[in-house]
Amino acid sequence: MKYILKRIVFFLITLWAAVTINFILPRMMPGNPAEVMIAKFQGRLNPQAISALEIAFGINTHESMLAQYWDYLGRMVTGNFGISVSFYPTTVAQVLAQAVPWTLGLAGISTVIAFILGTLLGIRVSWKRNSISSSFAVPIAFFLNSMPYFWFALIVEYVFAFVFGWFPLGGAYSSSSGLSGLALVWSVLYHAILPAATIIITAMGGWMLTMRNNMISVLSDDYITFAFAQGLPEREIEMNYAARNAILPSFTGFAMAIGFVISGVLLTEIVFSYPGVGYLLYQAVLNIDYPLMQAIFLFITIAVLVANFIADIVYVFLDPRARSGGE
Repeated sequence: MKYILKRIVFFLITLWAAVTINFILPRMMPGNPAEVMIAKFQGRLNPQAISALEIAFGINTHESMLAQYWDYLGRMVTGNFGISVSFYPTTVAQVLAQAVPWTLGLAGISTVIAFILGTLLGIRVSWKRNSISSSFAVPIAFFLNSMPYFWFALIVEYVFAFVFGWFPLGGAYSSSSGLSGLALVWSVLYHAILPAATIIITAMGGWMLTMRNNMISVLSDDYITFAFAQGLPEREIEMNYAARNAILPSFTGFAMAIGFVISGVLLTEIVFSYPGVGYLLYQAVLNIDYPLMQAIFLFITIAVLVANFIADIVYVFLDPRARSGGE
């Protein structure tokens, strides 16, 4: 219980620091969203409208910094992040609500699949580390882990979408009118095959190498030798003794990866024109959309903190040593 309370306090302090930094950084930049909007219309808006736009965007420069900070906290709690410059007059919350499901569906599922496949392969390769298959698997995993995923995405799109025409060049679903039901589901899955395969293949190598290294370290421990001396089945030793302890560091990395899922896979989404959070962030930067950028950064921070907090709690049940401070 003491360990969980410590993690809760750490989570709250870190969350407050992240929220505060997210408030300060945009206000250190020159200009504000209202001025960007006026410049965007090149004098077609009345300059007197700047005060109304500042209020709409949630940045009232006539108030003190402390008053703006409290107003920002109130807006954050209620989910009011202002109006997007890029998608004016749509609110930031509405824009994010449209992009987040696509990112969770693509990057979230792909990350889970890559972790499961990479971990299982890492367990098997380390257990049979002197076999011929292991000798081939490790260099391939190193290659996949070091390969830039956006470069691989470009190659995959060029070969399978442009040259052979087996898959669409981009988008999340077909723009055909009247598409609904199973036809729409199939269209979404069909468009997600290439970007998902890109994420899974490039990420799987890293998870495999991590699990392999952890397993090799665990296999040298005395309790593994004692398990063999007891005559336990090899499969039981492999999964219940070695893999169960070796997966703990990988689980922490997996929690962080899940947290970063909310940020999207920026370059992959750009390559495939996939309407996720990463592609949305790219558009926000191009259009100097401060409210949208601020909301995305905040969501990424909170997602990572929540994922790590959940991992810390689950870690207590996976490793009893965490309850006693490592004793």
